[in-house]
Amino acid sequence: MRPDQSPVIRLSEYCPPDFLIDHVALDFRLHPSGTVVDAVLTLRRNPKGRAGAALSLDGEDLTLLSVALEGKELAASAYEVSPEKLVIPDVPDAFTLALKTEINPAANTRLMGLYRSNGVYCTQCEADAFRRITYFLDRPDVMSTYSVRIEAEKAEAPLLLSNGNPVGAGDIPGTTRHFALWEDPHRKPAYLFALVAGDLDRVTDTHTTPSGRRVTLNVYVEKGKGNRAAYAMDSLIRSMKWDEEKFGREYDLDLFNIVAVSDFNMGAMENKGLNIFNDRYILATPETATDQDYHNIEAIVAHEYFHNWTGNRITCRDWFQLCLKEGLTVFRDQEFSSDERSRPVERIANVQTLRAAQFVEDAGPLAHPVRPHQYKEINNFYTATVYNKGSEVIQMLRLLIGPAKFREGMDLYFERHDGEACTVEQFIRCFADISGRDFTPFMRWYDQAGTPLVTVRDAFDAATGRYTLHFQQATKPTPGQPEKHPQVIPVSLGLLDPQGQSLVSDDLFVLDGAEGQKTWDNMPARPIPSLFRGFSAPVRVEINRQPGDLLVLAGHDPDPFNRWQALQDVAIDLLKRSIAGIRKGEAPLADPTLAAALERLIRHSDADPAFAALAIALPRETEMAREIGQDVDPDAIGTAVTALWRFIGQSVGSLARERYDALSKPVPFSPDAASAGKRALALRLLNYLIAANPAEGAGLALAQFERANNMSDRANALWALVTADRPERDQAFAAAEARFRDDPLLLDLWFTLNASIPGKAGRERVEALLRHPKFTLGNPNRVRALVGAFANGNPRGFHAADGAGYRLVADVIGEVDGKNPQLAARLATAFRTWKALEAGRRTEAEMALRGLVAPDRSRDLSDILERSLA
Repeated sequence: MRPDQSPVIRLSEYCPPDFLIDHVALDFRLHPSGTVVDAVLTLRRNPKGRAGAALSLDGEDLTLLSVALEGKELAASAYEVSPEKLVIPDVPDAFTLALKTEINPAANTRLMGLYRSNGVYCTQCEADAFRRITYFLDRPDVMSTYSVRIEAEKAEAPLLLSNGNPVGAGDIPGTTRHFALWEDPHRKPAYLFALVAGDLDRVTDTHTTPSGRRVTLNVYVEKGKGNRAAYAMDSLIRSMKWDEEKFGREYDLDLFNIVAVSDFNMGAMENKGLNIFNDRYILATPETATDQDYHNIEAIVAHEYFHNWTGNRITCRDWFQLCLKEGLTVFRDQEFSSDERSRPVERIANVQTLRAAQFVEDAGPLAHPVRPHQYKEINNFYTATVYNKGSEVIQMLRLLIGPAKFREGMDLYFERHDGEACTVEQFIRCFADISGRDFTPFMRWYDQAGTPLVTVRDAFDAATGRYTLHFQQATKPTPGQPEKHPQVIPVSLGLLDPQGQSLVSDDLFVLDGAEGQKTWDNMPARPIPSLFRGFSAPVRVEINRQPGDLLVLAGHDPDPFNRWQALQDVAIDLLKRSIAGIRKGEAPLADPTLAAALERLIRHSDADPAFAALAIALPRETEMAREIGQDVDPDAIGTAVTALWRFIGQSVGSLARERYDALSKPVPFSPDAASAGKRALALRLLNYLIAANPAEGAGLALAQFERANNMSDRANALWALVTADRPERDQAFAAAEARFRDDPLLLDLWFTLNASIPGKAGRERVEALLRHPKFTLGNPNRVRALVGAFANGNPRGFHAADGAGYRLVADVIGEVDGKNPQLAARLATAFRTWKALEAGRRTEAEMALRGLVAPDRSRDLSDILERSLA
């Protein structure tokens, strides 16, 4: 393959910037194809930089019109300009630099820098895209105050927004244009700059902070969609109150704006005072949004708001410290959701996400530490490792020192580093200073990739009553890290007797070496260990269980997470044996004991329907592929999982129908957690009914779709029909297309449903839908909804033995790369498990990847291909 020639950026080679920019004055004269940007930068040499260094500014896709130093325009011979740099060799120690550039927002299909989305001007500058607006020191440790003037045609863009507070506005005499002036008094890096200009609807409210600051809150959406922004506004207000109560953090401006746009590479962006969102994470009404949509809106609005302190007020020194803002803020938004909803259910869902994305990442060619040591393209490191594993590291930190000391450490962090660009070491040092604990070994969680495997053996001496747990840990080699050191692993645990009564509750053992053990005396009988309660560390666990232990834990463990995990472990063990047998030509396995345990859960599900919905669900096919790890055959996995769903569905059929009928009675819709839990349980029961009797179950699902008074029930019926190869599925899907056709977000859901139909049928639908009149490669949401859903959520389709799924996705990646490299690179990560497949599929996947390698590929995609094929 042709190696990517992009330079490797290394953490070990970090150097402070040679110059600092104290203030940035920007003047935008907006035009769809020829926006002119005047930037006046107030610079000075950095005492920590290189003495006498030339000024070197970053740039990309810019037309440079003029350069002036201290008000005097420079001749072309006084500077050097290239596609990526503007270098001025001779500058004084302190000076102003005026730059005039021209950019083309309408042609910016990369959606980075300044671009237009459905007639709205919008920016996305993280990570390195401010350089697509003007030449700049585009790095997070250069923090500046900003004043901004925006000018546009009044009819085209009556709304002109930027960071901070508005300080002026008016019409431009003799023209049809107008302007707005904005000032942000808080120093920020360029990646947090934002601009929005267009014609949008507004939903407004206010919030008064504990200190008495009255903050105006606005949510801007496309015309005609203002009625769909109420839940986002409610989530914002609740987030602000929660951060004030839990972390003592108040908002610091008089205005907080959110803008939702339809073309956006990410979920959302935390720009200071002007958060820009993918509209799928803002828009919601009972008729247009599912329970998962409501949950996502709540969590992501909170996440971006919480960045105001963990990311904006205190930012990253360099992009290697990305987890310092993202992992920490994911921890904060997960805590918020846990307080707003059911903490056990949220914890299980978060762990499912971690295992599905991050454990898989850790086990493949794209593995990297929470804080990477090097990169070629930083956009490829906005990963589950940085976000989700980064959050788990914070969870462990809190567990090790306790909630009170953790809060003290956070307070110290905010006090000590407000207004600074920091490192992970500076963050951790705050907790070391508060607790008196040495966190040097704990830092391995940031610097070492891979998921540790903790092997547990137990021993019981009946004569003395001594019970011992012996722990060992090991982490497999990952790219660039063949040698692994022991991690600091907190093990939250308890002990139960054979009847399920607690013998030891809420103990904490810290495994900080390759081996360790914990002993208890005077045990009346051999205990059943309940380990890693609440998923106390992001590890895999193997333990020598006795027969029946897991069912005791499933029925009696006081820790809800471990009750759920016990049932999962029973099903995983059964499915592993079933898959192995299927590959030898044997029939799929079933287990009446597991069916009986699930039946008991269904019978008593009224106590916590949301938990029951999670607990009775069997492991997904992608989860089983992860558990098997090597020589994976997706067809055998699909056969085993489908057979087990059918067996359990037939075993619990009458009870499942009874409970489903009770839960399916029409009631007024509410997005609250309790109501959502009931709908989730109804969906799981419907899954079993379809598996047991496709004709009867599909009829129930179709009836639910037709009578539903909200999108959650309607979408759940469609999801249940995905696995039903029945006429009812075609009927419901056709009706859904007609119903959703004019709503982009609902049409995205319809594309995803089609892409999720298992196996060849799903692939054929994707191939056909690529030609659908409303499919476009220009909208990231639409591409992710169809091709991303197929590649990441349809293992039997994507991993077809003949390679057809790989070729389909590779063809789309190649076409997207010329338009939106970041989107192409993210699609390519669907191949991250290719080395774990059985030999035939491995060969087909490798051929598809190698077929993408070409000299003209983007840096984003080339980086993923090189790492995947290394």
